[in-house]
Amino acid sequence: MTVHFDDLQVDWLGYATVRIEAPDGTVVYLDPGRYGVLDEYDAGDGHIVCVSHVHHYDSNGIERVARDDATVLVYDAVHHSETDRDVTAVRDLPHDTRRVDAELDDLVGDVIVRTTAAYNHADGPHTDASGEPIHPEGFGCGFLLTVDGTTVFWPGDTDVLDGHAELDVDLFLPPIGGTFTMDREAAADLAEAMDPGLVLPIHYDTFEAIETDAEAFAADVASRGVPVVLDG
Repeated sequence: MTVHFDDLQVDWLGYATVRIEAPDGTVVYLDPGRYGVLDEYDAGDGHIVCVSHVHHYDSNGIERVARDDATVLVYDAVHHSETDRDVTAVRDLPHDTRRVDAELDDLVGDVIVRTTAAYNHADGPHTDASGEPIHPEGFGCGFLLTVDGTTVFWPGDTDVLDGHAELDVDLFLPPIGGTFTMDREAAADLAEAMDPGLVLPIHYDTFEAIETDAEAFAADVASRGVPVVLDG
């Protein structure tokens, strides 16, 4: 299902993969691939491809969505050596590939691209067996994109952080699966505080660890007076 918001067409393709198309035909992808979400997909139409951290780095997914002349923005801590998956090194991607940190504020083509910090709190629930955060500070980023005047926020794999609620966001794409990120209750609280024009949740139900009740999330957000839609 394609979600229409302002003048954008937005599709959640599964996991953290989102396609955003502007009226002028500019196409942006967020975190394409993994877990089979692009197995039947080979559009090759993306002008800008954004990769938030190594867990979402899928070189095959990038190739399925990116145009030959695409700009690929990859968080600077992403390295193929940090995963046991068979992926192409970032430096070998056949595109204009740029490393980004968590403080980017730049114009890429006609899209304003800003990045935000993304991590799990050290004293929070999203830690591994050794007690370390699953996504430590500096491991990844979120993307705040202004596309044709509409600002879209994908916070990445993160807990709710100080400053999130103060961002000026039109379309909010929260992860709601919990386990590795904010859960649906925390995402609903953030949506209420942020008060965007529309909430479209992603990063849930792709596999067992991130299964959640999306309908309950939508009902919760709607009860707070915030527009919400489910794509999936």
